[in-house]
Amino acid sequence: MPIVTIQVTREGTTPGAASLTTEEKAALIKGSSELLRDVLGKPLDSTFVVIEEVDTDNWGGAACPCWNSGAAEPHGRTDPLGFRAQEDDMTTADTKRHGKSRLHPRPDLDVRSTWQYAVAGLSASLVGLGLARFSYTPLIPALIAAKWFGASDVVYLGAANLAGYLAGALAARALATRIGAVRALRAMMLLATLSFFASATPLSFTWFFAWRFLSGLAGGIIMVLTALVILPHTSAGRRGIVGGVIFAGVGLGVAASGTLVPLLLQQGLSQSWYGLGLLSALLTLASWWNWPVEAKPAATPLQEAKHHRGSLAARALLLQYGLNAVALVPHMVFIVDFVARGLGQGIAAGSRYWVLYGLGAVVGPLVTGHLGDRSGFGPALRAAFLIETAAVLLPTVSTAPVSLIVSSVVVGAFTPGIVPLVLGRVHELVPHSLEQQRAMWGHATTSFALFQAAAAYGFSWIFAQAGSDYLVLFGLGGAALMLALAIDLGVSLATRDR
Repeated sequence: MPIVTIQVTREGTTPGAASLTTEEKAALIKGSSELLRDVLGKPLDSTFVVIEEVDTDNWGGAACPCWNSGAAEPHGRTDPLGFRAQEDDMTTADTKRHGKSRLHPRPDLDVRSTWQYAVAGLSASLVGLGLARFSYTPLIPALIAAKWFGASDVVYLGAANLAGYLAGALAARALATRIGAVRALRAMMLLATLSFFASATPLSFTWFFAWRFLSGLAGGIIMVLTALVILPHTSAGRRGIVGGVIFAGVGLGVAASGTLVPLLLQQGLSQSWYGLGLLSALLTLASWWNWPVEAKPAATPLQEAKHHRGSLAARALLLQYGLNAVALVPHMVFIVDFVARGLGQGIAAGSRYWVLYGLGAVVGPLVTGHLGDRSGFGPALRAAFLIETAAVLLPTVSTAPVSLIVSSVVVGAFTPGIVPLVLGRVHELVPHSLEQQRAMWGHATTSFALFQAAAAYGFSWIFAQAGSDYLVLFGLGGAALMLALAIDLGVSLATRDR
């Protein structure tokens, strides 16, 4: 916990002022805290600044008391020994002007930089997660129709992305340590872009599988590192909404999978992959120089690190995030097929619900991030579990169009919308260590990937065994969320009793 002490003479910096103004003190506090954050990686939340103003009759310099300086004439001052020190008006004016600019940094530049970083993060999540994962879903029928792969092959190719995502989540911190997080993010955006161009030519199943795996690897690394690079440069009161902007890229990718990809398919299957690759390349280029300077993580004592990793609330959060991944699978994988075949409404109707799912995914992280900023991430996460439970279970109660619309939009909103809430909760549980925030968020992403992959395969098996009963899947998803909510309430009660 750094404590900075700033001592200045009580004489003011503007005509008629006898001391520092409130604005000048605020600027000193802000500048000192950000300097420690940028150079030493010290969190803003745990940095304290003390400003002491010393009366001019209580200090001296050059072996002389300086209390007569306050009576100096306009163009000079007389020291106690009678010597006169002439001042250059131009130098004095220039010094005061530059000093004032340092004391009054332009707040609009800080805000502008924050949103510049957030847009870079949005571009990364759109390329590595939104497009690399979700654009594959509407391409599946075309892959089968063009006889690139069989119906069973495309399932394994889809799973390759999930396996790569898990590997990326596990490898992210090691890669960031080796080459730096910002370099890793740039490299992964390039890798995801390259995977689109490589997928335009199906040389073999192994070739395509490898590139689907690598696209998932890029997504997992981007998921772990993006927010951890940007949020240290964001004030605590804006972390939720900035995180929401970052992960809105996932929602934009879902929306693009239902709108842009069908338009690209009109030009051909290979042309669709080229089009996605070109879009990813443009996003990568646009964000290349917009990343912040990476904050150096402060060293954390081993005992404190073990405490954070093993705390009850931290372990519960990892499990809750994994259970939330389970609950998302029925809508993410089966909602289109449920409407098209289960309800007999056809593929066109199923695709419309997927578009609604995508629209919810675009606005979801913005809404949840803002909610976390306003109410705190713990209460916001609890409310999210409750609302999401109702939305996942809604198709088991009613399959009316209004019910399906509400269910699709709300679950779509929480697909990326849960991310800023969990990330904000990580910062609440580990407020003073950037390194531990990175570690815990990496564990959370790994938990999500493991549970999601297991649920995708497990639900597919249950679906086959249950005679294509979709409602069983929605029921299981709702049960996973109810368990997550029960864990949250249990931890709250256990913590309160201590």
